[in-house]
Amino acid sequence: MTAPLIVGAMVRTLGAYPSGWRYPGAHRDPQADAPVLRRIAQVAEDAGLDYLFFGDWLATGPDLEFRDPYLLARIDPLSAVLYLAGVTERIGLIATVNSTYADPYATARATASLDVLTGGRAGVNLVTGAEPRAAANHGRDAHADNETRYDRAEEFVRALRLLWESWDADAWVADAASGVLIDAEGLRPAAFAGAQVRVEGPLNVARPPQSHPPVVHAGTSARSRALAATEADLALIAAGDPTVAATARAELRSLAAASGRDPDDLKVIVPVVPVVSETDAAARAIVDSLLLLVPIDDGSPAHAVRPGFPGNRSLASFLDVAGVDPGDPVRDSAVDDIVPAATAARFADAAARTLETVRTRTGRDVGGGHPVTWRHLIAAHAVPANFVVGGPAVIADHFESWRDAGAADGFNVLSAFQPAQFEAFTSLAVPELRRRGLIGRTGDTLRERLGLGAPRLARAADTVPAR
Repeated sequence: MTAPLIVGAMVRTLGAYPSGWRYPGAHRDPQADAPVLRRIAQVAEDAGLDYLFFGDWLATGPDLEFRDPYLLARIDPLSAVLYLAGVTERIGLIATVNSTYADPYATARATASLDVLTGGRAGVNLVTGAEPRAAANHGRDAHADNETRYDRAEEFVRALRLLWESWDADAWVADAASGVLIDAEGLRPAAFAGAQVRVEGPLNVARPPQSHPPVVHAGTSARSRALAATEADLALIAAGDPTVAATARAELRSLAAASGRDPDDLKVIVPVVPVVSETDAAARAIVDSLLLLVPIDDGSPAHAVRPGFPGNRSLASFLDVAGVDPGDPVRDSAVDDIVPAATAARFADAAARTLETVRTRTGRDVGGGHPVTWRHLIAAHAVPANFVVGGPAVIADHFESWRDAGAADGFNVLSAFQPAQFEAFTSLAVPELRRRGLIGRTGDTLRERLGLGAPRLARAADTVPAR
């Protein structure tokens, strides 16, 4: 019998789509994140999701208002999961740590503490960073190059594992009669000295219930794939096509096997943005509104002075991609009001794909009473998203087809806006997923819930780093 999919929620309180915060009723105030986080956590746990996932970004700036508003101001991931540890009982809690700037001892201490406090529900997503402004925020002149970052990441995760293993399972004796509290031989230093990471230890936190909290990693470079295949329990890949995802998953599993791991202990997770409503038409209407709410360059002087406003959100930019010249259309006009259908049919491939995306996700078309507008095309091209749009059956069909294609072991669910769209997913789509056996994993710890075997102990291998 096929195991249910792994389904977690990637939490972005301002929504995962750039215009989501503008949707009526959407959360839009980071200072009021606390009640929204509690609500998301409770809804996710009641729905039986496997974990809450918190990403991170170590800088901010006005450009993020348009590109990724949720990054402008957000709760520190470790603070978020520790906050939610006290209001949840079963769901996993995964926090992101940037190994380029973080301290391995502090990270091991925080994650082991979370694991102890939650009875084995902690996980850590290790990233190497991609934001140049983060360097200055950490007192450095420049952001490290890819190779240097991954050299450090490999040492960082090794140091983490050695610190988590500071205490043997039976080292805490607590024999009141004899007065023996610990078996001193069961407490060992990490004694790790790499080219970039040095840590002595031992860790001053009790042995984590999971021994090693699950490690998550995402990335596209060869070094990133190698790190995911050798060290990660969950590998996050971004793919909008199941064939592409299946190939990436097979490659990661092959790399894991070549490193001596059981490939079944590496779970490949893909992101998805389900836009859910009671009916397919109602869901398409939500996407239609989200596209219309994307700010685009309307030619006014105001856009010229807005710092960081994307240059690709203009009619001229889209027409350049489309390879057509309709004259001077109005941005909110229907495509066929200015351009005959025959001209729209001559769109270059990228623009034609955008037009098809708008058709399928909004129900609009070229011609007729519900036409595609230029504004829809500009927004859809400039702000792409991995939307899956429809009622419960459409969402479940998507999950099921990807599983059957070998494209994913599970999904990170992102919501275009909070909290209504996340609640729609859990109240409408989750029951159908459960009916089909696509959701509903069990286990007392996050490792067990993810279907992972026992972690490979770092002390079983040579503690001298490869670099």
